[in-house]
Amino acid sequence: MKRSLFLAALATLTSGAALAQSSVTVYGRLNESVERQKDGDTSITALQNNASRIGFKGTEDLGGGLKASFLIEHGFNADTGAASGGAAGFWGRESWVALSGNFGRVRLGNMGPTAAYFATADYISMHNHDTGTSSDAFYLYPGNTKNMIAYNSPNFGGVTIDAQLGLAENTQTRKTYVLAANYVGGPLHLGATYVAAPTGAFAPPANDKATEFGLRALYEMGPFTVGAYYVNNKFEDGLGNNLKRNAYRLSGMYAMGASEFHVNFGAAGAMKGNGATVVDKANQFTLGYNYNLSKRTKVYGFYTQVNNKGDAVTGGDYYVSTPGTKFSSFAVGVRHNF
Repeated sequence: MKRSLFLAALATLTSGAALAQSSVTVYGRLNESVERQKDGDTSITALQNNASRIGFKGTEDLGGGLKASFLIEHGFNADTGAASGGAAGFWGRESWVALSGNFGRVRLGNMGPTAAYFATADYISMHNHDTGTSSDAFYLYPGNTKNMIAYNSPNFGGVTIDAQLGLAENTQTRKTYVLAANYVGGPLHLGATYVAAPTGAFAPPANDKATEFGLRALYEMGPFTVGAYYVNNKFEDGLGNNLKRNAYRLSGMYAMGASEFHVNFGAAGAMKGNGATVVDKANQFTLGYNYNLSKRTKVYGFYTQVNNKGDAVTGGDYYVSTPGTKFSSFAVGVRHNF
């Protein structure tokens, strides 16, 4: 009798524990392309990884409208199997824990790119999710997103607010402050951002300071989607040099059945400081075509070109070896989400 009661109690306890467990989802993306890349006068054929990743995320209902959640995400090179991200490390793409409720959501951890990036460059990068050689060559990723406290507000009539604070740890003497506002009203999507941070994304110099102001708009017109952003960057390098630069990008997509036709053009003005040009201007254009085999799988092709002027050396995920030369790539690829 005692043994039966014990087993019944144990079954009840384990059943309750199962109900309280988080619902965990495994997700990811493998995105590979074969490309003919040209760096100045040098050409190669390459198998290019495009931000492949695997992640785990989960939620637990705590009652009373309160939920706990987490996310950990690892980037890897699908062509070699090696971890990607350099200083980002394992689970370096994102790793955070959160509490959410009617007040919004509070997250603690590593957020990956800032909310400012997601509200500007990422929002209008439609053809290959701002990855690989055709990614935005001009967004500068100011700030440190590790050791970050982040808040996402509830939706107020289509408006949401993201506020982030990256703490100054180790050799960093400056905190990262990020504020992003997003509005969605039917076909119209608007965004505005502000960043005050040390320069650099992964290893910011201790005494440098960067600020960024950004604006973004996207509009959906049936099969057509058009988007644009404008970003103003300013830098103080601790040596009395004050630099500034403007950049913008325009993008468009036309969807017809399973097909998508993409075009985008971006430009970075010359970086100037104390009356002199420090880095010359550059521009980039991309033409792309996607065919969606399903909601999770697509095949695609694109041509991208970065035109550097003077001593500019930008090239997206790929930097040209000689200042002032061009980078280009013709690619065909496959992307599968799971």
